[in-house]
Amino acid sequence: MKLIRVFIFLAAVMIVGLGFYGTSIMGKDNAMAFLLDCLTLGGGILITGLFSLKMPWQGIIGAGVLALLGLARGILNFPGFAKYFAGERERGAVPALEICVTLICAMLLVRVIRTLAAEKAKGARDLP
Repeated sequence: MKLIRVFIFLAAVMIVGLGFYGTSIMGKDNAMAFLLDCLTLGGGILITGLFSLKMPWQGIIGAGVLALLGLARGILNFPGFAKYFAGERERGAVPALEICVTLICAMLLVRVIRTLAAEKAKGARDLP
C-alpha cells in the first residue's frame, strides 16, 4: 500500500518536472501550453496522492482515473511523435516530452491496476 503512494507522488513530481523542463527547451507558445497541461495533470495526481493518505482507496483509484485520462490524451499525440521520429521537427521537442508523460501515466495506471488486483486477491483469501 505504501509503495503505490510513493509511486503516485513520484509520478506527479516527474510530470510537473517535465512541464518545467519543457519551458526551458521549447518556444514560448508551445512551452506555456505544455506547462499548463503538465501542471493540471501532475497537480491532480498529487492531490489524489494526498487523498490516499487519509482515504487510501479513494486516492489510489482517483490516481488511476487521472492516469487513464493522461494516457488517453497521450495516445492522441502518437501521430505527432511518429512525425517527430521521422525527422519533422516543426513543433520542436514537444512530441518527445508528450510521449514521456504518456509513459509515466501508463506505468502509473498499470501499477494501480496491479495494486487493486492484489487487494482483491487478498480479500478473496480472507473469505471463509
